[in-house]
Amino acid sequence: MSNDTTITSGAYEISSDPSRIDPARVHHWLSTDAYWALGRSREKQDRAIAGSLNFGAYDKASGEIIAYARVVTDHATFAWLCDVYVDRSARGRGVGTTLVEAVRDHLAPLGLRRILLSTNDAHGVYEKVGFAPLAQPENWLNLGLE
Repeated sequence: MSNDTTITSGAYEISSDPSRIDPARVHHWLSTDAYWALGRSREKQDRAIAGSLNFGAYDKASGEIIAYARVVTDHATFAWLCDVYVDRSARGRGVGTTLVEAVRDHLAPLGLRRILLSTNDAHGVYEKVGFAPLAQPENWLNLGLE
């Protein structure tokens, strides 16, 4: 039984089918245009994809990937939404919001205690789907290794 999600919204389709991900394109987007992943190696990106739950938004007409998100999770208590990226040519059309909604809805049945993310500039996108600042950020710690 597959746990893949596929939803259609307007001119695009959101899918969690890992075989549809275009790793080369995702790597190019993130390593050249995403402030949090600039310079990330292809090998590291491929490992990140392999160890994560991945979502793609695809243009229905061409089948081409136009946005990407990945989730690091134990499928029981916790998830971290990361590497959310919308191709520059697809921005401003609600693709990012729809993608994050699909991720949220896919994870909802798992009964996770929390889903976290970090962003410098897209708070509005995430707030539309229910994300809010940490109630007690002083309780959280970070071990930055890079």
